[in-house]
Amino acid sequence: QVQLVESGGGLVQPGGSLRLSCAHSGSIFRINAMGWYRQAPGKQRELVAVVSSGGSTNYADSVKGRFTISRDNAKDTVALQMNNLKPEDTAVYYCNRAVWVRVGSKGPYDVGNWGQGTQVTVSS
Repeated sequence: QVQLVESGGGLVQPGGSLRLSCAHSGSIFRINAMGWYRQAPGKQRELVAVVSSGGSTNYADSVKGRFTISRDNAKDTVALQMNNLKPEDTAVYYCNRAVWVRVGSKGPYDVGNWGQGTQVTVSS
């Protein structure tokens, strides 16, 4: 059974940092590009960062220079380091397989089941 478990969210002040982690199971995730998505209330889910199976990265303009995605294939994890957070980064964050060229786009996405996500709230 394939699983995705996201963690690391929380409440942070503007300008602060958080590190999200995603534990995944199933070989389908090891051989595919992986991405972090986010969905704010009342908005479509959007793909904000992608990492290829080999470690190359791609980012949406809205997070470029502030977010860093990485993966550890030995541990089956994907991380998202988020710095200089802004109120507009507030959303539920999810990880899943991703299509490289769709970074910065909004859903829907044909990537199978989703995990429960982790809430990130940026507020003073």
